[in-house]
Amino acid sequence: MKDTSATRPPLGWLILAAVTMALVLVSVWATFFHAPTEMRMGIVQKIFYIHVPSAYAMYVGFVVCAFGSAVFLIKRDEKWDALAVAGAEVGLVFCLVVLITGPLWARKAWGYWWTWDPRLTTTLLAGMIFTAYVVLRSFGGGEAERRFAAGLAIVGLFDLPVIHYSVQRWRGTHPTVITSRGGGLHPDMTHALLVGFVLFTALVALLIWTRMRTERDRQALQALELEAAERGLLEDV
Repeated sequence: MKDTSATRPPLGWLILAAVTMALVLVSVWATFFHAPTEMRMGIVQKIFYIHVPSAYAMYVGFVVCAFGSAVFLIKRDEKWDALAVAGAEVGLVFCLVVLITGPLWARKAWGYWWTWDPRLTTTLLAGMIFTAYVVLRSFGGGEAERRFAAGLAIVGLFDLPVIHYSVQRWRGTHPTVITSRGGGLHPDMTHALLVGFVLFTALVALLIWTRMRTERDRQALQALELEAAERGLLEDV
């Protein structure tokens, strides 16, 4: 009988996936049934419970990418490179969610889809930087390209605090959700937002773990192909 243990997902991954699915249900309940509907914006305000945690998940993904890139440059260990790739791609997914849900909310709140607000602009810049990282990794798999991409990810990391503090540093239209004096939210809205943060923490961890596993498999396959080529086993293929 064929042994499938090597391809079977780890127990920890299965547990995390189950927890994430449970949190999805809790988050849906908290968003649509527990948190009250905002009087002025109505149901559109519910986007808030996806938009804000998505921005947080974007931060996590990009920080993981920069961290993995830095360690890869120091140790030249393939697993850290795989972590960096996973962080960049997952971070970009959540960045896209932010850039889609933001205008949907803004159209109702501000009357227009987009404005060159400092936070919006710096978020778009982060998305462009890490898109460049992913494109470079996709079309340039050499050692020099990987090192350059790693450096680009580290540079992109410095945009994240600019995004975070842009509302306080420069006056713009983007609201400050949470301040040192509190968030100004109804308690039930705060509960729904916190559930969203927990959900997206589990989700970003699950996606990064999954993408890292597939990248490690790709690296192993590439190493086998290289070894076979060096031995001349691929000449007749």
